[in-house]
Amino acid sequence: MAAHDLSSPLLASTTPPPPPHLVLTVDGGDDDSKSRQPTANHQNGGRAHSKTNHHITPRSNSTTHHRNPFEFVGSDASFSAPPPCTIDPFRNGTPRIDGLYEVLKILLLLPIVVIRLVLFGLCLGVGYIATKLAILGWKDKHNPMPRWRSRLMWVTRFTARGILFSFGYQWIRRKGKPAPRGIAPIVVSNHVSYIDPIFYFYEMCPTIVASESHDALPFVGTIIRAMQVIYVDRFSQPSRKNAVNEIKRKGCCDRFPRVLLFPEGTTSNGRSLLSFQLGAFIPNYAIQPVVVRYPHVHFDQSWGNISLAMLMFRMFSQFHNFLEVEYLPIVSPLDNSKENPAHFAKRTSNAMASTLNVVQTCHSYGDVMLFMRAAESGQEKPSNFMVEMAKVESLFHIRSLEAMDFLEKFLSMNPDSSGRVRVHDFLRVLKLRPCILSEEVFAFLDVEKSGSITFKQFLYGSLHVMKQPQFRSTCELAFSECDILEEHEISQHEVLCLSDIPVTTLQNHQVHELFKLFDVEGKGRVSKDNFTSCLRKNPLLIALFSACLAHRDAVDDDDDNSMVEEIV
Repeated sequence: MAAHDLSSPLLASTTPPPPPHLVLTVDGGDDDSKSRQPTANHQNGGRAHSKTNHHITPRSNSTTHHRNPFEFVGSDASFSAPPPCTIDPFRNGTPRIDGLYEVLKILLLLPIVVIRLVLFGLCLGVGYIATKLAILGWKDKHNPMPRWRSRLMWVTRFTARGILFSFGYQWIRRKGKPAPRGIAPIVVSNHVSYIDPIFYFYEMCPTIVASESHDALPFVGTIIRAMQVIYVDRFSQPSRKNAVNEIKRKGCCDRFPRVLLFPEGTTSNGRSLLSFQLGAFIPNYAIQPVVVRYPHVHFDQSWGNISLAMLMFRMFSQFHNFLEVEYLPIVSPLDNSKENPAHFAKRTSNAMASTLNVVQTCHSYGDVMLFMRAAESGQEKPSNFMVEMAKVESLFHIRSLEAMDFLEKFLSMNPDSSGRVRVHDFLRVLKLRPCILSEEVFAFLDVEKSGSITFKQFLYGSLHVMKQPQFRSTCELAFSECDILEEHEISQHEVLCLSDIPVTTLQNHQVHELFKLFDVEGKGRVSKDNFTSCLRKNPLLIALFSACLAHRDAVDDDDDNSMVEEIV
C-alpha cells in the first residue's frame, strides 16, 4: 500500500484498489514504537488540520494501535460486540429426506399419504362450511358470539381433530388440564409448528392473537375470524397498543373465550425458548403456561428452515407423529399488584424453560427477518447474520426494520462465505478510501483484530456510536458549521469543506457519490433533517467531521482563555 497523507481523500476511486494485506492486532512491546508514531498525536488530543505526512506501512505480522475515532461523541474504549451465538433456534434437524429407512418408509406409506390427504381436504372443507354458516349474517363482532353460532363451531372443532389425525397424530399425550377460564383468562404457549394452533383450537377454541397477514389465508382466515381473533401488526405501535386493549377487554369478560398467545412471536425448533413479547403480560391477569413437545427420532416436526409443503408431506408420510402437551401451574401477578410486565414475562418463561429443559435465548422474529433476507441474498450461512434481536432492541432501542436497513448495507459489502467483510469492501460502500481515519473506523469495529468484521460487529458498532449522548448534538453542530449563510440548507461544496476530506484532490464523480448519501431527494441541497437522517443511517460517517469539530472546540477554548486574560 502506498503511503497516505492525512489530507488524502477518503473516497474510493473508480477502479477499486486491490485488497490490502493488513492485519490489525495489539502489541505491548517497544519494538514497534516507531511504527506507532503516526497515531501518537491522535491519542493525545485529537486531529488537527495539517499537511504533515503520516506514512502507514502495512505489515502482515506486526500490530498497530488505533485510537478511538468516535471519542469526540462520547464513545470510550470499552466498546465490544458480543461473540457469535452458538444456538440456532430456527434450524430444523431434518430439512431433507436422508437415509434408506426414510426413503423406504415413504414409498411404503404412499397409499396412506393419499388417504390422509383426502381426509385432510374433507375435514378442511366441512370445517370451512360450518364456519361460514356460523358467521353468516353476524354483524356485531365486537361482542361475544351468540350461543347458537358457537354451537355450530363445535363442528369445526371436531374437524380440527380430524385434521390432526390426517397429519399422523392419532393420539396426543396430555399432562395436566386447562385451568377454569375465570381463574386464568390468558393462556401462553411455546410455538414450534403450525400444528400448535390447530390443537388449541380443538382443545379450547380460544380467541387468539395473530398477525394481520393471517386474515388473507384461504380457509384459515375465515376460521380465525370466527374465533374473534385479535389482529396485530407487529411493526405498528398503535396496532400493538390496540391489541393489548383488546386482550384486556376480552380477558375480563367471562362471555368471551380465553385468550391464547404465542409470546415468542414466531416458531422455533423447540430446543430453546425465544424472547417473550409483553402483550400477554401487560394486562396483569393470571396466566396459565402450556408447553408443547414433538418427540422424534427420524423426522423433526418443527417449522424452521423447511418449506410448508415439505413439512406437510413429511407429516403425511409418517407412521405416527408424537405430540405432548403439558399444562403448567397458573402464574399470577405478584401480590395481586401491578407487577412489571417484563418481570412477569421472565417468571413465566423461566417456568416454561425449566419444564422443557431448554435454554432461553434473546432471539425474536427480527432474527427470522435477518435470516430470511440473508438467505435470499445467497449467503451460505444465513444463521451467521442473526444477532439476538431482542437484546439489540433492549440495548439500543431500535426496531427490527432499522436493523434490516443496516443488513442491506452490510450485504452490499459482499460478505464472504463465512459472513465476514474485509476492509476494502467496507470502505467501498461507505465511499471512503484507505487512510489513517478510515483504518481507525474499521479497527473500531474489528474487535477481534482479525482484519474482517461480522454483521453483528457492524450493527453493534454503528448503534453504539448512534447511542452516544453527544451524537445527535454533534450532527446538529456539524450541520450548523456547514450552514455558513444560515439558509437552513447546505450544498455539496459546504458538506465537503466541513468534512475531513480535501476537496481539491477529489474528482467530480467522487464528490458526487459522497454527497448523494446526504442528498436523498436529489435537489443538490441538503436540509437539516436529511443531513441528520443520513448520519443516523450511516452513523460511522460522523467520524468525517471529527477534525473540524475538534478544531472548533480548540478555537472556542482559545477565545475563552483570551476573555479570561482580558478580565484578569
